[in-house]
Amino acid sequence: MKIIKLDASVTASNDQDAEALRARLRECGTLLVNVMSSAGAGKTTLLSRLICDMPERKIAVMEADIESDVDAKKIEALGATAVQVHTSGMCHMDAGMTTAAFDALEENDVDFAFLENVGNLICPAEYDTGAGVNLMLLSVPEGDDKPLKYPLMFQKSDALAITKTDALPYFTFNVEQCVARAKKLNPDIAVFPVCAKTGDGMGPLEDWLRARLQAWRNTI
Repeated sequence: MKIIKLDASVTASNDQDAEALRARLRECGTLLVNVMSSAGAGKTTLLSRLICDMPERKIAVMEADIESDVDAKKIEALGATAVQVHTSGMCHMDAGMTTAAFDALEENDVDFAFLENVGNLICPAEYDTGAGVNLMLLSVPEGDDKPLKYPLMFQKSDALAITKTDALPYFTFNVEQCVARAKKLNPDIAVFPVCAKTGDGMGPLEDWLRARLQAWRNTI
């Protein structure tokens, strides 16, 4: 497993870098999925489930954390390629940093490249990583009011996975109200209530991702 340390963006022209990375990913047929959430919402658990449920697809994961390689080791144990990115205190990934992480994968035939962004609901929403899809996670224990508190994250996301639905009996979380608030900010956002631990609800999300991969490749 490779570990790379990124202290700053490779360049200051993030939008240019993002478009260049998207063009490159289109050419090789790889869909980059930027996975964003607060810390502890279940990003690694969800990615682990996707790897197990979609063996027909080659999946690679870029794990962005301030320190440690715990998550990358979990991904590699499932047989997927992983690279650990240490951001040295930076609270987000941008396009230049994502390009460096993708280069470190050294993979040419990846179907899905998942970027597990740094865990918070503010900074990652502000930076274009070059992804073809932005997927955000909101866990039941966090509460259904997060669209009101962090609107930009919901506006920038193509899909919302409401995670840890097995905890619904124990928390005051109104799924319908959360969906309505998210849709008010972003009418096109796709919403998937899931429990990655048990696999409940994962099928529709996985089908959506497969469809997005096909659509991505049709733009080549």
